[in-house]
Amino acid sequence: MRTIKNTVRAISAPIDDLMTFRPFPTQRMDHLDPFLFLNHHGPQRYPENNRGLPFGPHPHRGFETLTFILTGDLVHWDSSGSKSVVSAGGIQWMTAGSGLIHSETSSEKFMKEGGEVEILQLWMNLPASLKNTPPSYQGFKKDQLPVVNHDKLSIQVISGELDGAKGPAQSLTNLTMGVLHFQKDGAWEISIPASHEILLYVADGKFSVNEMEAVTHDLVVFEHDDDLINIKAKSDGTIIFGHGEPLNEPIVAYGPFVMNSREEIQQAYSDYQSGKMGTWEG
Repeated sequence: MRTIKNTVRAISAPIDDLMTFRPFPTQRMDHLDPFLFLNHHGPQRYPENNRGLPFGPHPHRGFETLTFILTGDLVHWDSSGSKSVVSAGGIQWMTAGSGLIHSETSSEKFMKEGGEVEILQLWMNLPASLKNTPPSYQGFKKDQLPVVNHDKLSIQVISGELDGAKGPAQSLTNLTMGVLHFQKDGAWEISIPASHEILLYVADGKFSVNEMEAVTHDLVVFEHDDDLINIKAKSDGTIIFGHGEPLNEPIVAYGPFVMNSREEIQQAYSDYQSGKMGTWEG
């Protein structure tokens, strides 16, 4: 089995009234190449007549985002013309590439009626050769994602291939991504090339991962010494899972932009301010 380097507990990092936990970047771990950033919002219940999620219009350049909507809903708008509403069980995959402006808010129905919300967002780096690729958006509802069912385990496949099922999302860097929904005593084994970085985050539950305990808000960080991953569920729970080749390139991140140099960050701000990432009409 692949050796576990350590487990990193997500820190509390609330945004306005939204309960948020962040496993990285933190003082303990900056990033997990090619994965840059992970925020876990909720779970929490919003009352009737709420303001919804607090992510109004903002720019991005140089990476992709994958948003998991576990409960609640998410309305995506962006300056390239995409608008999409995805509810519980679906995902949103946005390629910021050369740059765009977008917002992520709750639907009018959710703001009026309230309800449970739990959403995670992952930032995935792009290599220098793809940082100026045109922006694009992919939104998939729950019934558009293939599911592989095992005894006490359901695997939603988002991109790449897991247990023979291929996900519909197109990853520019060939990432494999999925969501593992376990019932207590469910188990899963998978072999992953030793060169790949693995993202394994426990959104909820208690697990044994390669014989080490991992619980809610734990990120499991692996060495690159073997290929076998073994997961056993000690309770019902959910794991965000993915893997891919590290990019091994310089990372310069500032605010909403992730590039390879300070000069490129300065250029990104200049381009945003001059309207080259589009204008907001959402």
